[in-house]
Amino acid sequence: MILTGEQRASADKFCEIVLRSAEAGTLRNVVLSAPSDGDLLKIKGVLRVIRGNRVLQVEKFYTEGRVAQENLPLEEIPAYVLSCFTAPFRRADLNDAAGSASLMMSQKGRVTAVIPGTLKNALSSSVSDSIRTSAVLFSGNNREKNRLLKGDEPFLIQLGISDKNGRVHDKKQSKFRQICRFSELVMEQIDRLPKEGTLYVADLCCGKSYLSFAVYHCLRYIANRDVEMVCMDLKKSVIDYCADTARALGYDGMQFICGDIADYRPSRAPDMVVSLHACDIATDIVLDFAAQWRAAVILSTPCCQRELSTKLECASLDFIASRPILRKKFCDAATDSLRLLRLECMGYTADALEFIDPEDTPKNIMLRAVRRSKYDPEAKAILQKREEYRTVYRFLTGEDPKPFAD
Repeated sequence: MILTGEQRASADKFCEIVLRSAEAGTLRNVVLSAPSDGDLLKIKGVLRVIRGNRVLQVEKFYTEGRVAQENLPLEEIPAYVLSCFTAPFRRADLNDAAGSASLMMSQKGRVTAVIPGTLKNALSSSVSDSIRTSAVLFSGNNREKNRLLKGDEPFLIQLGISDKNGRVHDKKQSKFRQICRFSELVMEQIDRLPKEGTLYVADLCCGKSYLSFAVYHCLRYIANRDVEMVCMDLKKSVIDYCADTARALGYDGMQFICGDIADYRPSRAPDMVVSLHACDIATDIVLDFAAQWRAAVILSTPCCQRELSTKLECASLDFIASRPILRKKFCDAATDSLRLLRLECMGYTADALEFIDPEDTPKNIMLRAVRRSKYDPEAKAILQKREEYRTVYRFLTGEDPKPFAD
């Protein structure tokens, strides 16, 4: 659809205010929704700093659960928002630190931009001060400073990420960015968790539990929810250290267990299951555990994917498998793709995203899954997806995969 006259004028005003918000560094998100047709459900954009450049990181959400991601330079934002608004979306919403604005199209084609005067005034002054504002948000090492965590949180000081004054140690900057990003991803899932009662969270293969403490802090003290959190690992010395840390912090909702996650039986179905860098098949055990117990949200960052590399038995792929470096990269991607497909077979919408800058860690792929509200293991679509999974697994390994547990 091509906008004309007043339609285009209203849309241009909205697109300009989105650009001002991004340039000022106060944009929280911009969302395009209410599609008129097609399989694209929603587009959400947030500000990010990637390799030193400020961009609008855009996520596209599709009907079949797929999520695609791209990064836009700031100057391309107006044209992008305008093109998406005309096809296929009929609504756009800006969420800025100073307020909100909307762009809407009625069934009859009338276009209305709702931009409060307070937001206009804030951003008109912010544009002239954008260099100053940006210096606050993006200065120093060119990494984004407008984070959920500031560095002075008690758990960061207790864990040695920050000093007693709340300054993040230079050698811990990478770990701090990792903790911040994981915390943001957890908070993005709040609406998918139960609205009332105590949240039950499991961190399996928790290790030194940097992220366990971050998750607990975010849910308990930022989201203001009661939280029961179980953290599990095989190393007793690590579990003892973490338990002592939780006591020192007064985090009485955290429990640390030394044991094998394959033997773990929770007191009830967890609302959220997280894991960071669980090695090789430990990630598969975590994902199957979470799916079998019907966890509402799963956030998992794999560490390594060795099993498929040892099992890969497919003559059609010898042109890849015969080259060790490419074999490893292929098996990494194929393993995580199979994991996502398996989760979809068990009633989840699942996708992969870049968790953190690869300069901080090459193990930067996160698998994110959200349980569908309606799931029937005997539904035709699920049965077809399960057969697809079995076919791909047999093609790669020559073996049958382990069965699904419903």
